[in-house]
Amino acid sequence: MVRRAWTHRSGSKALLLSVFLASFSPVTVPAQNSGPAADTGTILDPDAFQTNGLGSWIWAAKTFDRQTCLLWRSFEIARSAVVKHAQLRMTVDNEYTLYLDGRELGRGAEWHNLSDYNVTPLLSPGRHTLAVRAYNDASFAGMLFGLQIDLADGQTIEIKSDENWRIVPDGVKGWETAAKAADTWPRATIIQPLGVAPWWATPQQINAMPTLQPIKVYFWQTGGFQVTLLLVCGLFILFSFRLMAQLALHKKEGVLLQRERARIARDIHDDLGSRMTQLVLHGEVAQSELPSESNTRWQLDRICQEARDVLSTLDEILWAVNPRRDTLNEFSSYICAYAEEFLKPTAIQCLFDVDLEESSVILDLPLRRALLMTIKETLNNAVKYSGASELLLRIKSHGRRLRVVVEDNGKGFDPVAAKPGRNGLTNMTERMIEMGGTCLVKTSPGHGCRVEFAIALKPQRGRYFWWTRKTREPVLPPSSETKRPPVNEVIQNNAPSKC
Repeated sequence: MVRRAWTHRSGSKALLLSVFLASFSPVTVPAQNSGPAADTGTILDPDAFQTNGLGSWIWAAKTFDRQTCLLWRSFEIARSAVVKHAQLRMTVDNEYTLYLDGRELGRGAEWHNLSDYNVTPLLSPGRHTLAVRAYNDASFAGMLFGLQIDLADGQTIEIKSDENWRIVPDGVKGWETAAKAADTWPRATIIQPLGVAPWWATPQQINAMPTLQPIKVYFWQTGGFQVTLLLVCGLFILFSFRLMAQLALHKKEGVLLQRERARIARDIHDDLGSRMTQLVLHGEVAQSELPSESNTRWQLDRICQEARDVLSTLDEILWAVNPRRDTLNEFSSYICAYAEEFLKPTAIQCLFDVDLEESSVILDLPLRRALLMTIKETLNNAVKYSGASELLLRIKSHGRRLRVVVEDNGKGFDPVAAKPGRNGLTNMTERMIEMGGTCLVKTSPGHGCRVEFAIALKPQRGRYFWWTRKTREPVLPPSSETKRPPVNEVIQNNAPSKC
């Protein structure tokens, strides 16, 4: 065997080049998982490489030191084809980075060796893009490439390093995934065929590169799902803004309602209340000017009494309408004062037991009215029918739930035999059901009567509307309401006491 060798050095690169001029002796090339030839330990020669799908050494038209060359190529696999095996071999003088469909497959920095990639899992029917970022340190430069795709029908697709590759100009973005080459991208230049100086005819080693698997794309990573999720989020945000606008509008409506209630209460106090008071005064003056035995004096007395009853009713209406009386503390104070006043002419002694965890809880007008009517009916029944000597009024709020109990030590009755039209039990029950509460009557002959009302409390007004401006409620002038002591004055230390 006759061998001629050249040694070329430029900077840090040393090239050992061999050209066989006489008879060629087979050389065994070590490899691991590097294709059919390497797997069986086949002895390779230049002709074997040529027929194995390797092309020529290609590069840009001009070569210079410290040059970066971007090489691009696309190919297509028929839609009906099935990839059975795909092997890719390449090397670059000096360094390279290989991309397939924009995904980095591997890197190499030794041009004496051949890198072997098994890309079978990565190839599917359709269009694919090959991209190589090559770098030349100094002197000669070139890329050697070969991709062989074996299809299930026996056909073979070969992609070699030839003039079909394109050179991508510097500064182009997204060229690794471009599906089509621009007209301004020149074709690659064939520097030398395989096996011709200054490069090798046989690589020193075939390096088996790791086999990559396809990147799994889960359904939540797909564009359709993300667009759908974005639309759903957008609709949710729009719905939230709409709901917030409605809540703000309802808050504004509530404020306007409170103002209107305050105006009505003021009108009742200033106009109707004052007129009724004048009517009573005029009647009393006229009554005083008549003889005591006069029939007219008796009629005027009755008129004055009716007018006082109307004033009492107006006082109750004014309390119900006035928005400043909506709190649970105000309600408890009013009920205790009313019970005290109502039972004063009777022989029944009244006990109070009030325990309010949240005295600032709001009771809306329908609820206050319903509770007032049911408690009044219960007190009225106790006075008329119970024959009791003591009556306990208990008002407690625990866990956002209000419980009012009216209990006496009277003679009781049989609920089954009782007539609803006589004691109003049906009316009380219906009122509480309409408000979403319950009415429980527990009694038996000789063991008194216990009536319990229970209802869920609503949150404090404005708690969920913190973003809205707090509107100041109108302040009412002193009214003709009967002055009632606060709960703390009626109940000493929250313990039952006789009034």
